[in-house]
Amino acid sequence: MIRKAMIVLSGLALMAWTAGCRVNVDKGENGQEKKVQVDTPFGGIHVNTDQTTAADLGLPVYPGAAIAKDDEENKSADIHMGFGEWQMRIKVVSYTSSDPQDKIEAFYKKALGRYGAVITCQNNAPVGTPTATPEGLTCADDRKHTNVDIGNSVQLKAGSKHHQHIVGFENPKGGTNKFALVAIDLPAGTENSGTSD
Repeated sequence: MIRKAMIVLSGLALMAWTAGCRVNVDKGENGQEKKVQVDTPFGGIHVNTDQTTAADLGLPVYPGAAIAKDDEENKSADIHMGFGEWQMRIKVVSYTSSDPQDKIEAFYKKALGRYGAVITCQNNAPVGTPTATPEGLTCADDRKHTNVDIGNSVQLKAGSKHHQHIVGFENPKGGTNKFALVAIDLPAGTENSGTSD
């Protein structure tokens, strides 16, 4: 997901350069782009790939969990696009833990409760009840308007179609559970349901 964002930003940076807009790229120690900012008279896009934490998403870190270090390109991201009143923000951070997945799930079901009812999903389908949040968020909404891929394993979701908090689990590897915490703020009018929140 972060790589796709960088490709899009490179194209936008070229367009901004030709229009006389400001582009700023900060690189990390190994030359990888860590922060990209494209500012135009109409709005901008900011991507930060090295400083997002669970606290930035309004969630606690599971006790003993560590930032996922096996995938430098996808361990965290904060993407903000804003053009006038149209605003979209996606924050993602990945962690690992050797604890059983059901224990981590129980922890995050409780933590997500601060955002309302929590639904459990697998392969974009509900598992158990409730099957939707009172604000209308369903298991099918996670990939509708964003390209956030949090795996086909279990996902816990809370919030509304416009303001979502998601905890997604990858299939365990070598006794280690990897999970992503995701916060998504979508602009109003991104679906045809006619509802707003």
